[in-house]
Amino acid sequence: MSAAGTERTGLSGVLIARRVPEAVAARAQREFGAILADHDMDADEALAVVAEKGLAALVTGPKVRITAAHAAKLPPSLKVIANTSVGYDHMDAAACKAAGVIVTNTPDVLTDCTADLAFMLLLNACRRGHEYEAIMRAGWRKGFGMPDNLGVRPSGKTLGIVGMGRIGQAMAQRARGFGMTILYHNRRRLSAELEQGAEYVADLHAMLPRCQILSLHLPGGEAGTLMTRETFGLLPRGAVFVNTARGSLVDEDALIEALKSGQLFAAGLDVFRKEPDFDTRLAELPNVFLTPHVASATVETRDAMGYKALDNVAAVLAGRPAPDPV
Repeated sequence: MSAAGTERTGLSGVLIARRVPEAVAARAQREFGAILADHDMDADEALAVVAEKGLAALVTGPKVRITAAHAAKLPPSLKVIANTSVGYDHMDAAACKAAGVIVTNTPDVLTDCTADLAFMLLLNACRRGHEYEAIMRAGWRKGFGMPDNLGVRPSGKTLGIVGMGRIGQAMAQRARGFGMTILYHNRRRLSAELEQGAEYVADLHAMLPRCQILSLHLPGGEAGTLMTRETFGLLPRGAVFVNTARGSLVDEDALIEALKSGQLFAAGLDVFRKEPDFDTRLAELPNVFLTPHVASATVETRDAMGYKALDNVAAVLAGRPAPDPV
């Protein structure tokens, strides 16, 4: 009954299939009388509730991994799936849309917080933040001389940005404050107004040898595994690597080899190929600064993400176009 082209019925009812901040939950109940999950549901659990209750909207998180098989039998009441994230590579959005369900995401609201965290990772990787803190938490008690515990100065370095969308541009803005030279690789060149002096390099392989620091800001996993032994090897020896985009972009075996060999001086990572069960070999390396996929984890941004998802739900249920269709 939910095959492509089938008309969908049902006008109301919302399931929030993940835990959300209090302010978002309050709005969801106030405006929609929403059903609120007390845990992060998976796709089977969430769709079963939608079907049982005849709900029109599903607000999802990354655990709701809707496949093409799910999309082929979506409940006929369902009209919109609202992702509380910019990325939606955890679901088959094309199959859902083909089945007549609108899919939305939350662009714009994560930009500044993600760029802030990416730059925090950059600074901590360059300045050995993990090692310095470990010394202090162990009690210090031993002095260090001039040759000891030396980081690299981020100011004035050449930063390569892969993916010059909103977040990449915000990262470049922060880098300008540190006097960095900015190179970028993107599917298309930006206007001079958006470039603000950054240099476009059409060929990634030509850009990498010039990057003393490399930061990934691609919007999803469509690029496949971008950073491999080959591409890490193209960076100048002693480069710094930062990733707040997607763990799937990186061959982690190659990353670990590069960190151990000195090909990379250090790395700052917020995302991993497998989450939360990430490769703990990374945690054993002193020259890696790690965070648990928390780039958007501020009160302001998480509230804004939830509100934007609800804005999309409200529009669709009122018969208006979704503000943020994917």
